[in-house]
Amino acid sequence: MNSFGSEEIKIINNAVAMAEELVSNYYKMSASQWLGPRYDVKTLAELKPEEKIDGPFAQIIRYKGRRKNTSLGSASYDFYQICLQDHTIRVTLEESDGIELFPFALYIITHELIHIVRFSKFLQSFEASDSERMAEEMRVHRRTHDILKSVQVKGLKRVLEYYNHWRLPYEGMRDPDQIQT
Repeated sequence: MNSFGSEEIKIINNAVAMAEELVSNYYKMSASQWLGPRYDVKTLAELKPEEKIDGPFAQIIRYKGRRKNTSLGSASYDFYQICLQDHTIRVTLEESDGIELFPFALYIITHELIHIVRFSKFLQSFEASDSERMAEEMRVHRRTHDILKSVQVKGLKRVLEYYNHWRLPYEGMRDPDQIQT
């Protein structure tokens, strides 16, 4: 599996910073509120073997965190880790005409941060059924598009086009925004 190099990591870090700002603005979260959903973004080189997967560009893993020097269960909190799958992202970049790392990473990370905000605000359960997960994916892709559609980043339009199919209802599936979460 091919991990990102130092130049690509710089691009990922820039995408994370921009995605954080865009998502916090969209959800009208102050700096103190933004620290509430505790998370980290890791690339392939930093992932444990069980955090590496084939297929998706990223996955979110929920861990239980606990403040230092406390033994009470009430001191625990959800800690989310966005696990970027460098190898899968690379393949798509190589195979898709006109898709570049920064706008692609911006989309992926924005998408994952929206999931984390929704989990943290109890708008979506982390433990959902398969059909609810699919509806949630569609919801989050729509919100990702809403956030990014007016952002002026070279190559972003091509990435939004790449994800168009996720915003369209699947045959026989109700509009995901009409499904209760």
